[in-house]
Amino acid sequence: MNSNDFFQARVENTLSPMDFMQVSKQQPDKFLLVDVRNAPAHLKKVKISNAIEIPQNELENRISELPKDKTIVVYCWDVWCNLAAKSAITLLKNGFSVKELSGGIAAWQTMKLPIADL
Repeated sequence: MNSNDFFQARVENTLSPMDFMQVSKQQPDKFLLVDVRNAPAHLKKVKISNAIEIPQNELENRISELPKDKTIVVYCWDVWCNLAAKSAITLLKNGFSVKELSGGIAAWQTMKLPIADL
């Protein structure tokens, strides 16, 4: 894979928080945010508003809870976390359309976008 192909694939498979807000306003029924962080609520404390929680370590057993007619947008902690990427692989292998939210919940909170307490 050359550099151009790498960056093209990256852009096609991720959404920044700003991109997500824009496309979800244009097509509100197209996307479903899924929090895939593996941690108890007292460590997570908050999630992105309207996201559902399915920890990455439970995803295979709970995959039937997700609709196949929506693009699943997975997120985890931050840019250093790979739980969203692992979850995306699982979802793709099971026939889902999926994107990763760049920067995870840390980027979302930095931009002061809507969150909900757990």
